[in-house]
Amino acid sequence: MSDAHTHVQEFFAARAAHWDAKFPGDGPAYAAAVAALGLREGDRVLDAGCGTGRALTPLRAAVGPSGLVLGADLTPAMLQAAVRAGRDRDGLLLVADVAALPLRTESLDAVFAAGLIAHLPHPAENVRELARVVRPGGLLALFHPVGRAALAARQGRQITPGDLRAEPNLRPLLAGSGWRMTSYVDEDTRFLALAVREG
Repeated sequence: MSDAHTHVQEFFAARAAHWDAKFPGDGPAYAAAVAALGLREGDRVLDAGCGTGRALTPLRAAVGPSGLVLGADLTPAMLQAAVRAGRDRDGLLLVADVAALPLRTESLDAVFAAGLIAHLPHPAENVRELARVVRPGGLLALFHPVGRAALAARQGRQITPGDLRAEPNLRPLLAGSGWRMTSYVDEDTRFLALAVREG
């Protein structure tokens, strides 16, 4: 495992038990982001970097009982917190690295990723791996329950021009990794970039 992976695991493992309590009001934002993805009954969707699984319940509601919901995370402690919260009833949980997903090529209709992109060691390659597992015309949602400025303020830092989530940086990153951005929202109450799998 790389140093970057070890750092991510250590960071989230130390916070897993109290993660949901720290952000108790995020549920409606997750539900709205899932709704914006436009999933249909029977769709197959991955929550990439699912953490404690806060998106799994709205994803299950969107795809219905005939759909497939997977939650993949690098940190076992976060998945254990998802199980304690009962969210494993809404999706199949996998300990997996989004840089090398144990999924067939073009096997999914969509990927939902909350707060993931900032933790990717090789964003272009990693987002390309997300594209690999999604069929042409499938969907990607990159989400955070607060926007870039609000998140930076929360963390006591400034937004820099090199911020990967800035639209002028994110759009070409996605385009070079198999995705076409269709929508971009960055406001205090949410960050949501939607893209379609090219092909």
